Order: sequence, then C-alpha cells, then structure tokens
Amino acid sequence: MKLSIHNLSKRYKQNLWGIKDFSLDIQPGVIGLLGPNGAGKSTLMKLVATITQPTTGRMLWNGCDLAEKPNCLRRELGYLPQDFGIYPHLNAVEFLEYLAALKHLSPKEVEEKVHSLLDLVNLGDARFRPLGGYSGGMKQRVGIAQALLNDPQMLIVDEPTAGLDPQERVRFRNLLSDLAGERIIILSTHIVPDVEAVATDIVLIKKGKLVKHALPEELLEDVEGKVWETVLPSAELMHFKQQYLVGSAVHRSDGVHVRVIAENPPPDGEGPCPPTLEDAYLFHIQEGGR
Repeated sequence: MKLSIHNLSKRYKQNLWGIKDFSLDIQPGVIGLLGPNGAGKSTLMKLVATITQPTTGRMLWNGCDLAEKPNCLRRELGYLPQDFGIYPHLNAVEFLEYLAALKHLSPKEVEEKVHSLLDLVNLGDARFRPLGGYSGGMKQRVGIAQALLNDPQMLIVDEPTAGLDPQERVRFRNLLSDLAGERIIILSTHIVPDVEAVATDIVLIKKGKLVKHALPEELLEDVEGKVWETVLPSAELMHFKQQYLVGSAVHRSDGVHVRVIAENPPPDGEGPCPPTLEDAYLFHIQEGGR
C-alpha cells in the first residue's frame, strides 16, 4: 500500500500557490503533517482526497494515477475535513445510516457497522441523542465514525483536535493510535504534541513546500546539542527574542525561564538540554534558526 506524490502544485491565483512542487511517498502508519497556519496543509489534504484537482503534478495510489481514475482511492478513503458538518436534529445512528447510503454501502451490513463504530468511538451510550446536543469532542468522534464506514485503507483527518479540551484531545489521539496498523493515517495539524503522541513519520510543510520528511527520532537528532535554557528579567525578553529563536518562555519568581534553539549557548545559558519535537519543529520551520 503506497501513496506517491510527484511535483504536486496547486495555484489559486497567478502568484498564489497553495502547494508548490511537493513530492512525498507515504506508506502504512500515522503520518503527522505539521506546519503553521496557512502552510498549505488543508490544500494538500483536499488534493490527496481528490476533492480538488492539482494545477500540475501527479498522485499515484498503488500505481493508479488519481487524475485518470480517482475512484481507485475514493472507495478506499475515509476523510474527516477541518470543517465537519452535522445535522443537529438527527441522532448518531440516523446520521451514520444516511452517510452510509450516500457511500452506497450494502443495507445488510450498515446497521451492524454503524453500531460497532459508535461503540469503537465510545459513543454507544449517546447513539440516540440528537447531534446538536453533542460536545465538540463527541462531534469529532462522530466524524471519525463516518470516515470509517467503508473500512478505508487511507484515513485523512484535518486539524481534528482544534478547539477540543485537553481530555478530548487525549481521547482522540488514543483513538487514532488504535486505528493505525495496516492502513495509512494522515494527521494534519499545527499542534505539535498531537503529532508527538501518535505519529510514526513526520512531514513538515511551510509555504506550500516540503521542509522535511523524517522519523521523530531523526528530527530530534537534528537539534541535539542546540537547545539551551537561560533566565532573564522580564524587561529583556522582547530584545532577546529579536536575537534568538525562543521555544518557550515561562515567567517565574526569579525571572523568565527561556528555552533557546541555537548553535551556541546564549549569555548565562545552561545546557545543552534534551531536545523535544517542538524544538525540532521550530528549528526547521524557522529554516535552521537565526
């Protein structure tokens, strides 16, 4: 099972590109697509899901050209878009049965599948409640259930934890981990801890272009020996940020504890410190620091 993306580009206006010359090979696992807001993540997801067509480039699903035969992926695809809509007066069972009909699933298997999916996403006790009364996290779990109706070989989830409380985010990440295995899951987000918790591969994207595709441990190796900590007076923080790439700044009684990503330690810096995936993300997105 493999998705191959070759020199993919999507132009919206003459000088506005959502994706530019993007190439990537994806195999089974959880692929974390990380990038700042506006980086082109949603554009790439819509292209992969064959919702929109590229301006140039090719995508191959197990060798099948998606420009010529999009259905070879569509029948094996589950998709949870960033803006997932529901019908508030339907309950979860009615909603999933309706979507199953739209996907032309066999009526014989729909009822059992709908109830098993609602149990899988921990909504069994709420299956007959109107969706309008669901929390944000519950609606997201209904979204995952609808994406799994056809038992997809590829599952795409775009910014699935945006707006969720911490407990719902953890539940959602655990669910994605449980779903991984012999399928491709693409998790698109700008929230680094979500990717750190579940991803087997990480893809960094900025301004529509591929920055890095690597294993999490390879990204951490890139910033090994480049992370430092120092303590500053609050009044010096703004000037310090103009000189260094700051990963975090925490105010405490003795000053601001600042985490810095740099080749050399800042004044009075301690370290090097063990790097985190967030350090690696900032390092690469900022094109290697300052």
